[in-house]
Amino acid sequence: MKMPAAIIREEITKNRAIPFARFMELALYCPETGYYETNKDNVGRAGDFITSVSTGELFGQLLAFQFGQWLENLNQFKGKNETVKIIEAGAHDGKLAADVLDWLKNHRAELFSQLEYFILEPSVRRQAWQKEKLKSFAPKVNWFTDFENLKSKTQSSKLTGIIFSNELLDAFPVRRFGWDANRKTWFEWGVAVADEKFVWVKLENSGFRIQNPELEAVLPDNYTVETSPAAANWWRAAAEILAHGKLLAIDYGHTDADVFLPGRPRGTLRAFFRHHVSDDLLANVGEQDLTAHVNFSAMQKAGEAAGLTTEIFSTQPRFLTQILRAAMNDKAFGEWTAQRTRQFQTLTHPEHLGRAFRVLVQNRD
Repeated sequence: MKMPAAIIREEITKNRAIPFARFMELALYCPETGYYETNKDNVGRAGDFITSVSTGELFGQLLAFQFGQWLENLNQFKGKNETVKIIEAGAHDGKLAADVLDWLKNHRAELFSQLEYFILEPSVRRQAWQKEKLKSFAPKVNWFTDFENLKSKTQSSKLTGIIFSNELLDAFPVRRFGWDANRKTWFEWGVAVADEKFVWVKLENSGFRIQNPELEAVLPDNYTVETSPAAANWWRAAAEILAHGKLLAIDYGHTDADVFLPGRPRGTLRAFFRHHVSDDLLANVGEQDLTAHVNFSAMQKAGEAAGLTTEIFSTQPRFLTQILRAAMNDKAFGEWTAQRTRQFQTLTHPEHLGRAFRVLVQNRD
C-alpha cells in the first residue's frame, strides 16, 4: 500500500513537476492512505483541529430546527408519493447527521417519518465510519458517491429538499497562482523534488488573469492567490439537481473583495497538524490537513448562473443567532442549559469559531 508521498514522487518523476492542486488532491484523498482516508479522529481536541460539530450537539440541533422549518415549507412542492430529502456532503464520521436526525426524530416526528437523508461520500472507508455512527437511523439514510450516482440510483434528475455541507468546500483542491513582478505576468505554483524534498516551482500559467492593471502594478513579487474550480463545479452540480429547496454551505471563506489584501501575500492556504497552523504546505504529506478559504463570490455566481436565488450570505454567528431566536420561542427546543451556553459561545465568539466562518444559502422555489 503506497503512501501519498510515494505516489506524488512517482508522478513528479514522470512529469518533472505537478500542479499544487494535484499534490493537494493526493495528499488528502489518495485512496486508503490519504489524510481524510486514514484520520478518522483528526477532529476535536485530540486531533488536528476543532469544528462546529465537535463542540457538541447544539450546532446540529440548531441546523435541524432550521431544516425543519424549511422542509415544512417545501411540502407544497413535492409530489403525492414523494419524500422530502436532506442531502449532506462531506459527512466525515456521521456525527452531524446523527445530531440532526436525532433532533428531528424527537421534535418533528411527522416530518421525520416522511424524510430521507442522503449522504454524498465517495470514500468506501468513510462510508463505513458513517454507517457505524448512524446504524440506529439505518432505514432513513442512503449513501451515494456523487450527484451522478444519486441520479442514477434514484432514477431522478431533480429533487426537492436541502443540500448542505459543513467545512467541505475549503478542502477541495485549489490551484495557486503567483505574480511575477519583473515579467508582469502570472504563473502557476507547482511541486517538484530537490534533494529528496518537495519544493515549490513555477509552472507556465494556463489562463489565470485579472483585469486590473493598476492592482498588478503594486503587487509584490510572488504575490499568491488561490482558485478552486473543483468547488465551483460541485456547487453548480448541486444547484442543477435541486428542483425546489435550499443549497447551504458553512465554511471558512471570503469574497472577491478580500482576495487581494496587503496582509495576505501568500494566499489563504494553511496546514493544520495537531492544532498547530503552518505555512509549510509540503511537509507531513498525508498527515496534515490542507485547507484554503472558500471564495463565496464564486459559489454565489455559480449558483445564480444555474438559476438559484441568493437568500443569505452572512457570518456563522449571525446565522446561528437568528435560528436561536426562533428556536427559543419553540417549546420543542427544550431547556437552555449552561452547557448549551458554552457551546454557543464557542460557535459564535470571534476568538473561537465565529471569526472566519461564512454561511451561504441559495434557493429555488
